[in-house]
Amino acid sequence: MTIAENPPLTLPAEFMTVRAMLVGERIDTRNLEQGSVLAVSPLTIRAGRHGRAVLFRYGVVVLFDLDPMEEDSFLASLKRLVADPVGRYEVEEMRLYLQPGGEDRVERSGAIVLAEPTPERLQLVADILGKNAVLDHYESRVASVFDRIEPLAATLQRHGDFGTQGKELLQQIGGVLLTQQRMVGRVEVLEKPEVLWDNPVLERFYLRLEDEYELRERSRVLDRKLDLIARTSETLLDLMQNRRSIRVEWYIVILIVIEIGISLLDLAIRAHA
Repeated sequence: MTIAENPPLTLPAEFMTVRAMLVGERIDTRNLEQGSVLAVSPLTIRAGRHGRAVLFRYGVVVLFDLDPMEEDSFLASLKRLVADPVGRYEVEEMRLYLQPGGEDRVERSGAIVLAEPTPERLQLVADILGKNAVLDHYESRVASVFDRIEPLAATLQRHGDFGTQGKELLQQIGGVLLTQQRMVGRVEVLEKPEVLWDNPVLERFYLRLEDEYELRERSRVLDRKLDLIARTSETLLDLMQNRRSIRVEWYIVILIVIEIGISLLDLAIRAHA
């Protein structure tokens, strides 16, 4: 008995290229709200000849249908509005398929198909891609700290001390914990975008996108790792403070011994006088 294979899905021929990138820690979008704005929350503006750009204050730009020259020009004009720019853009590129008269959907292959490229639909796609870009960045940072924590724990187990690595690791941990604050305060990964309040019919499509990129699962995993890193930092701080306390106690003991020695020497000199 043969099992029939699922026929390959045929995607629409019309598509636009989408590129999402993290450009910095924050983008000042207020200066762009006076230009050719198509929508707000998140800010959506015209870019290039026929393209669109969606900008998020937490440092992500999502570009729709821009050729390479238009993209370079747009990013160059954006630099003055970016705080703490990243050294190298983390870019994710994909195709967004268009099927007029169809329905908004996500195929089993992960391909995204839109009935029409309205600002609201582009905002939803951009929201997902923006959060995905931030999660990618934070996952990479957290992973690098975890790579440092494991050998440090092994050193602590073997020698009962962490040598000179503790201070440097604490600096990295501080940066990761700041990441946690930014995720909660700025990105709001688990919050639904405001555009759904005015377009509830698009909520099912948004939830399918959210599921495709596993935003909730990844956010929970990241939260657990950040919690472990926070506890690790508390342990390191306690160890460093205890080591300093012991060092101070030894200094005090040495000073007392020196003072006693000086007193005994002074008594001996007087006895022989």
